[in-house]
Amino acid sequence: MMLGIYRADLHIHTCLSPCGDLDLSPAGIVEQALKRELKIIGITDHNSCENANSVIKAGKGKGLTVLPGMEITSSEEVHILALFGRYSSAQQMQELVYKHLHGENDEKIFGIQPVVTESGEVISFSPRLLIGATDLEVQDIVEQVKTLGGLAIASHVDRESFSIIGQLGFIPTDLCLDGLEIANKSNFANISEDYPNHPIIWSSDAHRLEDIGKGYTSMKLLNTTFDEIIKAFKNEERRRILPPM
Repeated sequence: MMLGIYRADLHIHTCLSPCGDLDLSPAGIVEQALKRELKIIGITDHNSCENANSVIKAGKGKGLTVLPGMEITSSEEVHILALFGRYSSAQQMQELVYKHLHGENDEKIFGIQPVVTESGEVISFSPRLLIGATDLEVQDIVEQVKTLGGLAIASHVDRESFSIIGQLGFIPTDLCLDGLEIANKSNFANISEDYPNHPIIWSSDAHRLEDIGKGYTSMKLLNTTFDEIIKAFKNEERRRILPPM
């Protein structure tokens, strides 16, 4: 059984995110990911997965695994990446998030939030305040993600804003996170020293096409299925998340 090394960028926004560029179409994302030699990407719009399935369709047959998910904002204003192996699981998580996400988008302030097809055709515009915070506590978010079989990863923990360390000052010991994400690979040593029991990934948090793959994580896997990725986060059967180079 031969394991390979695969590049993953698990934090990418589409044009649906209010802070994302409008050229972040499904086809554009897939094309840029392949240019960056990525094999796995995570589609993680703010509080929504409505464009994730279109990216999955755009990537079909192109040697790219697309994980549906979202970046959920807790009531403490902590960002949590939720990633799933199936779009139906992401949709279930989205249903919960939408029940706890209040307010309407103001397009004059935050811009439009287009839901698009795999070719980039606009289907609708989300009226929800996707940039806002839910009234779900971070503990509830993590527990529900894991109940649905997903991965719960604390976003950009080395930033002051919207990170669990920045907002809470610490990571609760009873919070069953699957991993921590860093925004700057130079912070890997400090974060890994402070939190040695958490796998650490490096991602782009891309809000522009050109940023996709600028931050990436190398994984030692048999293939790029979600089951293999979970094994890497659990450090099982020689699957590994490798330190950023």
